[in-house]
Amino acid sequence: MSAPPALQIREANAHLAAVHRRAAELEARLDAAERTVRAQAECLARHDQQLRAALDELGLAKDREIATLREQLLTAEATVHSLQAAVQQRDSLIGELQPRAQLLQDICCHRPPLARLLATLAEAERLGPLPASDPGGPGPPLANSTREEGNRDHLPPAVFGTTV
Repeated sequence: MSAPPALQIREANAHLAAVHRRAAELEARLDAAERTVRAQAECLARHDQQLRAALDELGLAKDREIATLREQLLTAEATVHSLQAAVQQRDSLIGELQPRAQLLQDICCHRPPLARLLATLAEAERLGPLPASDPGGPGPPLANSTREEGNRDHLPPAVFGTTV
């Protein structure tokens, strides 16, 4: 076998050197890409962890708000029941007072005639009894009368007045 010409050896060496450089360049790029991927993976992992923590905090906040709203709902329901009981109690009281109110209204309607009657009776009381009249006067003396004719002499004469 014959030795390859020097030119072929140089070309082969140059080609091997170029392949070696290219392999080293590709390994460097691969290392850089792996570092970038690791950095991105770490960044994504941290971001994922932050998102999970934020999601957990949102879940806790939601649970706290639901608990607060449930408590407010229970308080509101208790208030509604209390107010409904108060309304029922007042309706019952109104039902009890309605006849009395009607009675007072009737009394108020009768008040003016009653006041006139009381004023008239007071005037009659102020005038006093009639003076004693003589037996030959205009008429018989006024006296209280009963159905019994025999007791007519024992009764005192009638006098206007009120017991109020």
